[in-house]
Amino acid sequence: MDAVIDLGIGGMTCASCVSRVERVLRKQPGVAEASVNLATESARVTLAGEAAEDTLLRLKRAVRDAGYEPRSPMATQEEAPAGWLGVPRDAWPVVVALLLAAPLALPMAGDLFGKHWMLPAWAQFLLATPVQFVLGARFYRAGWHAIKALTGNMELLVAIGTTAGWSLSTWLWWRAEPGEMVHLYYEASAVVIALVLLGKWLESRAKRQATDAIRALHALRPERAHLLPDGVKRTELTDVAVDELLPGDLVRVLPGERFPADGEVLIGESQADESMLTGESMPVPKQPGDGVTGGAINGDGSLELRVRAVGAQSVLSHIIALVQDAQAAKAPVQRLVDRVAAVFVPVVLLIAMATLGVWWQLGAPIETALLNAVSVLVIACPCALGLATPTAIMSGTGVAARHGILIKDPVALEMAHRADTVAFDKTGTLTEGHPRLRLIEVAEGVDELATLQAAAALQSQSTHPLALAVIEAAQAQGLRVQADGARDVQAVPGRGLSGRVAGAWLALGSLRWMRELTISSPLLLDRGAVLEQQGGTVSVLASGSGEGVWTPLALLVFGDEAKAGASVALEQLREQGLRLRMVSGDSRGAALAMGHLLGLRADQGEVLAEVLPGDKAQAIEALREGGRHTVVMVGDGVNDAPALAAADVGIAMSHSRGGGSDVAMHAAGITLMRGDVALVGAALDISRRTVVKIRQNLFWAFAYNTAGIPLAALGFLSPVVAGAAMALSSVCVVTNALLLRRWQPPMR
Repeated sequence: MDAVIDLGIGGMTCASCVSRVERVLRKQPGVAEASVNLATESARVTLAGEAAEDTLLRLKRAVRDAGYEPRSPMATQEEAPAGWLGVPRDAWPVVVALLLAAPLALPMAGDLFGKHWMLPAWAQFLLATPVQFVLGARFYRAGWHAIKALTGNMELLVAIGTTAGWSLSTWLWWRAEPGEMVHLYYEASAVVIALVLLGKWLESRAKRQATDAIRALHALRPERAHLLPDGVKRTELTDVAVDELLPGDLVRVLPGERFPADGEVLIGESQADESMLTGESMPVPKQPGDGVTGGAINGDGSLELRVRAVGAQSVLSHIIALVQDAQAAKAPVQRLVDRVAAVFVPVVLLIAMATLGVWWQLGAPIETALLNAVSVLVIACPCALGLATPTAIMSGTGVAARHGILIKDPVALEMAHRADTVAFDKTGTLTEGHPRLRLIEVAEGVDELATLQAAAALQSQSTHPLALAVIEAAQAQGLRVQADGARDVQAVPGRGLSGRVAGAWLALGSLRWMRELTISSPLLLDRGAVLEQQGGTVSVLASGSGEGVWTPLALLVFGDEAKAGASVALEQLREQGLRLRMVSGDSRGAALAMGHLLGLRADQGEVLAEVLPGDKAQAIEALREGGRHTVVMVGDGVNDAPALAAADVGIAMSHSRGGGSDVAMHAAGITLMRGDVALVGAALDISRRTVVKIRQNLFWAFAYNTAGIPLAALGFLSPVVAGAAMALSSVCVVTNALLLRRWQPPMR
């Protein structure tokens, strides 16, 4: 199996940096693929086989040799470092640069009022030089690494442009006559660097906001757990680090505390606030036998739990991993941006050189020609291009996770907005997933309660869903069901079981089995066939000698229940123009009956019945009609995994209590953390909105460069204005993406 390594990377500033780091990583031995994300400042490296001991070290060295800083993958998810006087540490270079550049820019403001506040040349030099070569040293370092790698990046453009402005000013000052007032351009270089630093700081601040979802999920993990004594090595309650818990440990959770791990309630009753994990706003009741999820908040009752899963096996770790995977992966549209960025910087350098040459040839002063070329270099920085897609994906997947929608990869995000067909598995997805005893029809002279108690006693040791439904119905009637109430019980696979209850031989099984036996009166069986055609699952209770003629006593009719709100959610999807299909392995009668309850239109082909688990994938392929339709498949079980993988987008739905199938969740691109059918529409909605944000960002990023470069080349933009516009473009792109954080699932 291929190994995957996540690596944090510091110092990247634009889409060109992304392309360069990817090329460096792909050249390393054993690397099959590398995907770099500018917004998360991280790389995901896929290895061809298992990782060697020194693989991570070699990858870090390659990143450092390329001019960037290898970091922990968690580095970008940390809060801004504390600083001095309430100013974050990473903001101080920006503050100093702005303070030094402000006196240089003051004459520009004075000109508006007819004032001439020009500083002496030596003062301008003293203010501009620290900004250029101390605070701007990062641009020279990164630009030098880009030159050595025969590539270009944002820093190279800024370094060349501002150095040209500083050098021109110094040369003009040096050749000026004593006492001569010469116009210098130190302010252009200093202000450009200050604005670029400001823009990068605002970007990093916005990117930290985009990773709020990950930080919030990590914060759900409590640090300590109350470990109960085991009577052998521990004789009293002990507080231990959560990392020390093992499956099988017994822990106590006090009111208001977070559950330290996934577990099962043994003693106590309470409620759990699972809103940060599932998006469910209402507290969920918990009692002995119920499962709890680590990170959820205990209500007002004290509980004792048995730990079931810890560490990477817990539900919370799985959620964090899914969100991180989505934010680290690269969307298909981003690959087009990367290809553009690979040639963008060299083309900009040629345009800047052409601008310098053309203006000079047209007779303009060298100062004017050089300033126009500097403006081209500054305004063309492809920062916004590199941030357009990943910031939108980070915001979209983050806000979706807060509402119980886990988007595993950006491919599913991009495909979901094109969906025109949604196919649902029936059992557990559109229905509650466990049958209930809906009706008992007894033969003449037979007592209904006595029949129910006998059927429950016969099945008291069975774990079959129908047996559990009978036992539940008997207990609801106040009947006592004894675990040893039946003797000589024999199971007939696929048909039913028989045994002795209170000395009488009873058989309980399907209509097909009863027809295979010798039945004294088939009239009750005929009634059972009618009920089965109406959508019920029918079992027959019969009495006899165990070998001879059997007499039907009662029909037990079972049925699943539609999930609350499922029919409304389906109707909303239909109103959006989506084709709906329910794919079921049940008999046609049962499928049609449930389809009717859900408001599905069987006459329009919305109910597909008698589809075996192995044939669901073929049914999905048929719905795609050779690619003419984009199909979303929604399922919850192991047998849905092939269909989820075959669909354009697979959506795995967790059960209302206890989670969904891990197999289904791995096969699906989107996982719904609670069994609410309305979340399907919400998942499609956040997909559409995220793709809209991506397109908006790419449009503005491309439009900004397309319009800005010609304006700068024609002399309509000064370097200062170009620097401000360049910083503003990146901030606007990130801010536009962060608007997704205000998204709420559509109300029913």
